[in-house]
Amino acid sequence: MRILYSFLLFISLLFYSLPYFVRIKLIRGESFFIRERLGLNLNKGLSGKKSIWFHAVSVGEVLSLQNLIKKIKEKHPDWQIHFSTLTNTGMRVAREKLTAADHLFFVPMDFSFLVRRFFRALKPSVFVLAESEFWPNLIREAKKSTDGVLLINGRISPRSFKKYFRFRALTKNVLGDIDLFLVQTSEDKAKLERIGVSSELVRVAGNLKAEIDLPSFTPDEILSIKNKMSIPASKKVVVAGSTRNGEERKLLESFLRARKTREDLVLIMAPRHPERFDEVETLCREFSLQAVRKTRVNPGSQWEVLILDTLGELAQFYALCDLAFIGGSLVPWGGHNLLEPAFYSKPVFFGPHMKNFAYLAEIFTGAGAARVAREGKDLVEMFLMRDEGTLSEMGKRAKETLISLQGATEKAIQTIEEMMTGS
Repeated sequence: MRILYSFLLFISLLFYSLPYFVRIKLIRGESFFIRERLGLNLNKGLSGKKSIWFHAVSVGEVLSLQNLIKKIKEKHPDWQIHFSTLTNTGMRVAREKLTAADHLFFVPMDFSFLVRRFFRALKPSVFVLAESEFWPNLIREAKKSTDGVLLINGRISPRSFKKYFRFRALTKNVLGDIDLFLVQTSEDKAKLERIGVSSELVRVAGNLKAEIDLPSFTPDEILSIKNKMSIPASKKVVVAGSTRNGEERKLLESFLRARKTREDLVLIMAPRHPERFDEVETLCREFSLQAVRKTRVNPGSQWEVLILDTLGELAQFYALCDLAFIGGSLVPWGGHNLLEPAFYSKPVFFGPHMKNFAYLAEIFTGAGAARVAREGKDLVEMFLMRDEGTLSEMGKRAKETLISLQGATEKAIQTIEEMMTGS
């Protein structure tokens, strides 16, 4: 079965990864880091020093591990921390945010001979996966080469569960190489058990993303950021974060309708993928809106829509906004993380498609900390912000709800310590 998987992986590389490489290299001018993914210039682990290898697929998972890795390094400065990610954007964010990690690198392509090369070089005592990154050969070699394989912040989306359950004989075989699962919710635990994972191996630990530790800003610092972005103090700011194709048009249509009644509105839009910045800027022109990219703003710039065309800065714009809308939720994508605006006590809105964060969405709406805004009238009303007292109360409840969800980091640290010491 492993041979068949490796063959199919090779075929997929030919038909998917090569075109992707062409797009990355020729169109976006980025490297695919082939040598790094093949382990040809891999840094070796320090002899005699205990080490952990963390792996996360992309930006969201990288950020979710920031606080955990920082605290582990503070408690165990003698432990060497290796960290791998899959995507270029994930690596850019890791280099900026994961300053406590000793070694950042791209995860190897999932062929056994390549994966073994990495384990031989790094010699980790424990291998830690984030969320639902199940690479069969990577996990198998981790099982052979370490003292423990741990899944943290585990989450099984409805889409993934259907796939895993349909092929549960194969899925169970892969998951059987994981020693322990720390999952976000009791629903995730039940899904793993239905697939065939023993209940004894699955613990509900909460969501690491609730452990966010973002910069705090004083009122003067917020005012300074607004001045740099040419946002007058009198303006009401709506931030639409991590928007996806098909959402920007709906948001802009509602924004324009709301501005007929409320002219003090400005919109900051952060497309999920950098390659869509041009597309969104063109769309704003189609609506005859004054749009400017964040990297092109200068004092005195006049704009109605600001396009956030940088990575890793969305949080500070949530800090200065009056209302936050979570992208990926107006289209059937499944939504994105709503906890960053909650950290800054902002009222949170999202569309009807939040299945990837259904648990959080249900908790926040139930607590009066968030609302669902569907197309048309709902979005217009969101932009109008008619009852500012109610919105302020929503923001307060968002922060309180976030605090109530915390605790996953300490549970993860305790489990990792047990594995590292063999207890």
